[in-house]
Amino acid sequence: MVGSRPNKGLDQYSSSVPQDRATELIHHSSIAQRNDHRRLSPKDYTSYVVQKGIDDNVRDNPSLDAETQRAITLKYQTLHQRVKDEGFYDCHYLEYGKELLRYALLFSLFFTFLRAGWYLTSACFLGLFWHQIMFTAHDAGHRGISHNFVVDTVIGIFIADLCCGLSMGWWKSSHNVHHLVTNHPEHDPDLQNVPLFATCPSFFRSLHSSYYDFTYHWDAFADLAVKYQAYTYYPVMGIARFNLYLLSWLHLLSSRSTNLGCAAWTRPTEIAFMLGYWLLFGYCLLWRTIPTWTLRVAFVLVSHIITMPLHVQITLSHWATPTADLGDAESFPQRQLRTTMDVDCPAWFDFVHGGLQFQAVHHLFPRVPRHNLRRLQVLVREFCKDTEIEYKIFGFVEGNKQVLGRLSEVAAQVEMMVKCQKYMAETGESGLH
Repeated sequence: MVGSRPNKGLDQYSSSVPQDRATELIHHSSIAQRNDHRRLSPKDYTSYVVQKGIDDNVRDNPSLDAETQRAITLKYQTLHQRVKDEGFYDCHYLEYGKELLRYALLFSLFFTFLRAGWYLTSACFLGLFWHQIMFTAHDAGHRGISHNFVVDTVIGIFIADLCCGLSMGWWKSSHNVHHLVTNHPEHDPDLQNVPLFATCPSFFRSLHSSYYDFTYHWDAFADLAVKYQAYTYYPVMGIARFNLYLLSWLHLLSSRSTNLGCAAWTRPTEIAFMLGYWLLFGYCLLWRTIPTWTLRVAFVLVSHIITMPLHVQITLSHWATPTADLGDAESFPQRQLRTTMDVDCPAWFDFVHGGLQFQAVHHLFPRVPRHNLRRLQVLVREFCKDTEIEYKIFGFVEGNKQVLGRLSEVAAQVEMMVKCQKYMAETGESGLH
């Protein structure tokens, strides 16, 4: 990693926390360091670990004072102008020609093996087709192909809804919020996976999602599920696509998907294309082509599990990074780089990751076409060195270890919180109030 820096800015953050609450948390932190954490109430233990995360992030990042953050913003604006002037927003359509050849090859292999009766082999290539083509849907969702709303929306809906059975409107709705408030537990829907997963202790408080307008209540099932989340991570990622089907339809059938004016056509188009997907995949393929129920079930499982690396890739760049909210004083580029990490890989392997390995670069410049991100990474590294913001980058294997480490860390915090509850029940103590 590059761009790490010494302690700055701890004093500046204290002004953003109410003085009485800050004093209380410092008091509890001191006691927790001297004594058994079990003596804290679950509420105070949660406050302690959340505040510790904030303190660590304030310590390890540039100062939050107005002068420092303004300087970072001005340097980011200068970099953005350079990105525009040097043509990074220009889409190289020849690269998409190569993509189309890859998609056509995978789909042809799927269809060839299907006709030959090699159903499970066919399922593998269908899964690989889904995996690869969704990278272009991601580009279209950010208007990174033509930069035209109608053209890119049609491309995105054709790929996501008709080819893959996933709502482009749902993805854009949640993904835009993710980019605005990256890794904020209360606001970023990509983090809100309780009770199966929790990537930070903020969820222990029965957190309310501003995106879903829904409260994730922390209960005994969450205690159990999160305790083992490092072990269930890959199995759940293997079947994550089924959850995306559900979220897609819930979005399309809700008022959230209603668009007005020049975008009014998107919802009925999505519904028609989604129905078309299930006609082709559910009826024509599964029901009419595959002969037995055993093979049908196996075909569905194999084709969907094959897409697991895509779901791992999506979570890889954020689940291991900080979730602490440093307040409005923090600049946009600092928050994006603090809460995102890149994945290192050789250039010839980029097609496997589909541009998602450059998440830190992408979060700074979401509409830059993905085929330009590797070149842009050089400029972002220079920006991080100049501003002393840490640029996080790991290899794919090490990145997975980082995610599993975070999941294990939060699981350990859950175990400690449960011990707090048991200690209070056994001793009759009510915490440190």
